[in-house]
Amino acid sequence: MEFNSKPKYGFDDLVEIVKILRAPGGCPWDMAQTHRSIRSNLIEETYEVVEAIDNNDTDLLKEELGDVLLQVALHAEMERENNVFDMDDVCDGICKKLIIRHPHVFGDKTADSEQQALQNWDAVKMQTKQQKTQTEAMQSVSRALPSLMRSEKIQSKSSKVGFDWDSVYGALDKLYEEYSELKVAINHGGEPQQREEIGDLLFSVVNVSRFLNIDCEQALYEACDKYINRFSLVEQLAQERGIDMKTATLSQLDSLWEEVKIKQKEK
Repeated sequence: MEFNSKPKYGFDDLVEIVKILRAPGGCPWDMAQTHRSIRSNLIEETYEVVEAIDNNDTDLLKEELGDVLLQVALHAEMERENNVFDMDDVCDGICKKLIIRHPHVFGDKTADSEQQALQNWDAVKMQTKQQKTQTEAMQSVSRALPSLMRSEKIQSKSSKVGFDWDSVYGALDKLYEEYSELKVAINHGGEPQQREEIGDLLFSVVNVSRFLNIDCEQALYEACDKYINRFSLVEQLAQERGIDMKTATLSQLDSLWEEVKIKQKEK
C-alpha cells in the first residue's frame, strides 16, 4: 500500500494513516473494530492522560493525548466509511460549538469574569439543545460519567435555579440525616433499602464537597492512595513484630493502624 514517510507528521496524516489501516489490505485488527469494540479503549486512554497530568509528565502527556486522538480518528473513520460523517465534520462541529458558546469573544455579549463566561456558555448550551427546564439540563448530564462526578454536575445545575442549601452547614446536616437513615436501614431494612440509603449518603457527601469547592473525585482518589500507603506500613510493622495479619485480632490491627497514623502525622 502506497505511503510516503515524513520527518514530521500532522493531523491530516493521522486521518490518512487510520484510513489506510482500515482499508482493504490494511491491518486485520483495525479493520475488525467497531464503535462498541473499542469503547473501553477510549476510556482507558483518557484515564492515562489524566495520570500523565497528575504526574506532571509532559512527555507522557504528549504521547497519551496522541492515543486519545487516535481513538477519535478511528471512530470518525468508521462513520466516514458509512457515509455518515468524517473527521472534517467532527472538527466543523466543535469549531461551531466553540464560536456560538463564546458570544463574549465572537459575538456581542460581555464576560468580565470566569463566572460570567460560564453563565454565557450554559445559557447558549440550553438554547442550542432546546432545553427549556433545568430538569432537561440535568438529564443531559452523561449517565456514563463516574457517579461522583455526575452527582456534582447535577447538584450544580439544580443550584443555578436556587434549589440549594444556604451554606455548607445545611448540606452537612443533610449528611447526618442520611447517615441516620442508613443506620435504620442496616438494622431494619433489606438490601434494596440499604443500597438506596448508601446512595443518598454518597450523594450528600458530594454536596458537602461542592460547597467546600473540593473535587470529590480527586479527594477520593487521594484517600485511596493514602489508604494503600498506610496499609503497606501496617503490613510492614506486622511483619517486623511477627504478627500474622490473617490471625491477628481486629484490636491488634487497629492498634498498628493508629501507630502508623500517629507517626505519619508527626512527620
